[in-house]
Amino acid sequence: MARRSLADRRILLTGASSGIGRALALQLAPFGVRLLLLARREAPLLELAAELKRLGASSAEPIVGDVTDAELRANVADQIRRDWGGLDMLINNAGVSAHGRFEGSSPAVLRQIMEVNFFAAAELARETFSLLKAGDDSLVVNIGSILGHRGVPFNSEYCASKFALRGWSEAIRPELARDGIDLLLVSPGTTDTEFFDHLLAQGEKLPWGEQQGVPVEKVAAQIVRAIERRRHEISPNWRGRLLGVLNRLSPRLVDRLMNRYG
Repeated sequence: MARRSLADRRILLTGASSGIGRALALQLAPFGVRLLLLARREAPLLELAAELKRLGASSAEPIVGDVTDAELRANVADQIRRDWGGLDMLINNAGVSAHGRFEGSSPAVLRQIMEVNFFAAAELARETFSLLKAGDDSLVVNIGSILGHRGVPFNSEYCASKFALRGWSEAIRPELARDGIDLLLVSPGTTDTEFFDHLLAQGEKLPWGEQQGVPVEKVAAQIVRAIERRRHEISPNWRGRLLGVLNRLSPRLVDRLMNRYG
């Protein structure tokens, strides 16, 4: 099958102001893509939009807002319909997390994490399905996590949200295929970003310590290659891939390892 062309793609990217989202935008810009950049923080979003234009993006429009806002999602879809007539790629990247024992955590934290990491992604896809059908070689990219393949202690809410995203992605992929829309699920492991600087709650520190994350530029490059090569799922982190393999081969062994930390 021919590689997917990225030239002049019409792309909606959430969580664009930092981390994987920002790195993806920077690597997509030289292809002359048209970008709608959605994030909550205005200053870094405006700075990114200007840099993307210098790098070759055909357009880069920032939209400041919260992806959990249903009215915002509807307005973004209306804007795409009005300005572009269709959408070639939706990248659901926005995400939040929290650390701590589930017993002592706030119900509000669980609900907020599910709203951002799962419900917002699913509902934004629902809002844009008709636009993706009108797109060219359309694709949904869902940024999940290796913790959507194996749960770990002190990350229960985040794990739940990423398991939900993974299951939903697998379920709708064949539904979308009937309309010529592809879906890529990305399951990174620890990545060197600002992600852990913006936790909703911080209980105990993760007992396995602070691992050196994969450089975000490397993760973004692997995602771009996967998009071009029409992959359905990738995990751009060898530790994450190892955890997934071990959990499939010997879940009881992984349970024992996790019990040491719980």
